[in-house]
Amino acid sequence: MNGWRARIGLIVPSSNTTAEPELSAATPAGVSVHAARMPLENVTADDLDTMADRAIECAELLNDAAVDVVAYGCTTGSLLHGHGFDAELEATIEATADCPTVATALSVERCLDALGCQRIALATPYVNDLTRREVEYLEASDREVVAVDGREIEANTAIGSLTAEDAYRQVKALLADVDEPDGVFVSCTNYSSLSVVETLEADLGLPVVTSNAATAWDALRTVDVDAEAVPGRRH
Repeated sequence: MNGWRARIGLIVPSSNTTAEPELSAATPAGVSVHAARMPLENVTADDLDTMADRAIECAELLNDAAVDVVAYGCTTGSLLHGHGFDAELEATIEATADCPTVATALSVERCLDALGCQRIALATPYVNDLTRREVEYLEASDREVVAVDGREIEANTAIGSLTAEDAYRQVKALLADVDEPDGVFVSCTNYSSLSVVETLEADLGLPVVTSNAATAWDALRTVDVDAEAVPGRRH
């Protein structure tokens, strides 16, 4: 039986091609990932707002699969309106799916807290408006974003075409001339970056958190499955 230890229900934008394989790669034996999709082509504030209206429908469908936890796998989609919106999103989906729920933005916050990261270098693929909102979201939790770089990409399929090498090079360039951070966050569940986390950590000597790593870690610990094997969780 698939998911004999736990089943993770994953709600993702329809154009996301990265979250499912990365979460599957990050989960241990006996844990399965099952996705439902919300329509999204472009990663803009208006389109993310419209997409969120379909989250409840996705939660209802995942309830049919008897999942043990639901992950709302969209970073900017879960921080779009700041703190409060993220927790409300988790609570609404949880009530519909009848199981615990985590939203990526809050999963990242919890992961950064667990790692003791307060001075953050932030790499995103987003347009400037969304990168700015993410900086404000992180700083609302008394963190300091000491360096930030966004690729200004709007089409989500274009974000999904980025490679792990792109993520590696973006982070390395970001840290070239910056005061020492105590952690790095590579944002977006559609940005392929999980496979370079350990390489970046070795090269930088810093913890590196990605959207999918944080989401997998948070979902696993919610269902009491060991999450220490998730990249970025060995510090």
